[in-house]
Amino acid sequence: MKPKLIIFDCDGVLVDSEPISMSVLVDVIAGAGGTITEEIAYLRFLGMSMASVRDILLSDFGFAVTDEHLVIARREMRRRYAEELKAIPGIRQALEQLSTPCCVASSGTPERIRFSLATTGLLELLEPNIYSATMVERGKPAPDLFLHAARDMGAPPSACIVVEDSPAGVAAAQAAGMHVFAFTGGSHAGKAGLAASLASLGPDLVFDDMALLPELVAGLGSQAKAG
Repeated sequence: MKPKLIIFDCDGVLVDSEPISMSVLVDVIAGAGGTITEEIAYLRFLGMSMASVRDILLSDFGFAVTDEHLVIARREMRRRYAEELKAIPGIRQALEQLSTPCCVASSGTPERIRFSLATTGLLELLEPNIYSATMVERGKPAPDLFLHAARDMGAPPSACIVVEDSPAGVAAAQAAGMHVFAFTGGSHAGKAGLAASLASLGPDLVFDDMALLPELVAGLGSQAKAG
């Protein structure tokens, strides 16, 4: 089936935000008396909603993230995003070239997603098709968010391509019965060991240059037509 919808994760796929997010998370935990290294943060929390992060911190590390911690984290993240956040290289050109409908499905809140996209000049290319984990019961790696986005956009899961940079996101796309392109071009990819960890999950392909995305989408469509 020819692709009918491309679903983008936001952090690490559209905007190069993961190093900022992980740094803020580690600092907030440290300020509250906990200890998590960036390496562990990438391994355990990449691509997950804050609700999922809170659950893991409590169950596996015995650390309770309070509402006050969240307020501090969001304030610091917004400040650093405004000063430091950049779009993933090549993403604007890719979005402008794609003829397939696109949307965003991210673990962030709607406000944070839109702030990130507005800060990097991408919001106009994707609004109003923005979906947040706050809209579903379960965040990634559950498939709920991707299925919700596809249903709302009127595309069958089998005709969707998900562009993701995290193991949790790849697993969610696969559970949803969607094609998944694993992206390893964010500045955090090396530190997070993404190339190996994502390849081990068996996505449709792994790529590190967003400028190639229109060509890769067209290739999948050609394969479907030939098949």
